[in-house]
Amino acid sequence: MNSREITLFTAATLFGAVASAISVGLFFNTRSSKSRRSSNGVVGKKLSPRQSPFDPAKRKGYLSWDDYFMAIAFLSAERSKDPNRQVGACLVSEKGIILGIGYNGFPRGCSDDKLPWSKKSKNENPLETKYPYVCHAEVNAILNTNHASAAGQRLYVTMFPCNECAKIIIQSGVSEVIYYVEKRLDNSDTTYAASNKLLSMAGVKVRRLQPQMDQILIKFDEF
Repeated sequence: MNSREITLFTAATLFGAVASAISVGLFFNTRSSKSRRSSNGVVGKKLSPRQSPFDPAKRKGYLSWDDYFMAIAFLSAERSKDPNRQVGACLVSEKGIILGIGYNGFPRGCSDDKLPWSKKSKNENPLETKYPYVCHAEVNAILNTNHASAAGQRLYVTMFPCNECAKIIIQSGVSEVIYYVEKRLDNSDTTYAASNKLLSMAGVKVRRLQPQMDQILIKFDEF
């Protein structure tokens, strides 16, 4: 894919803090509905007709808050070096302020080139796989808050959290988890059943996001 193009799941301008670093493609939905280009080089799905310059009303077709924060989680996932699964998370305050973002990767100071990214070992040695070393996106988002408290906040994550992440979510005081997709890893039904049970018992709200928009395409040469 062209390194200057990105596909996300919604149709409006993304956030200013990280938009300048976008260079990859993300798809939530590949439906072939008609697309339109907005004034900032964004090509999106379900955009409203071009608005008259004399119309005093606000623009239609902008991002909902849920779509906005989930898009940031998806963008964060593109920083992951994991060749098999890229996960992103975005921690948001009650007032809608982004507190932290994260993606799955190795701890700080641990080389991405010296630790294994494989899911399985030919020698059946777990130390030759990524699992003993990787930090999940949810944990990184909570830890990347620059000392802000996660208590009472919302966590947007591209995949439903595992049981280990659920423990961190509960202990940090996160009040709600919004996820996009729930996928099972190999033989991991127990892992996600435990996660659901823990979050439910702890009173953490959990909901699956149904994006209002289909996708977004940003072409830097159109700005």
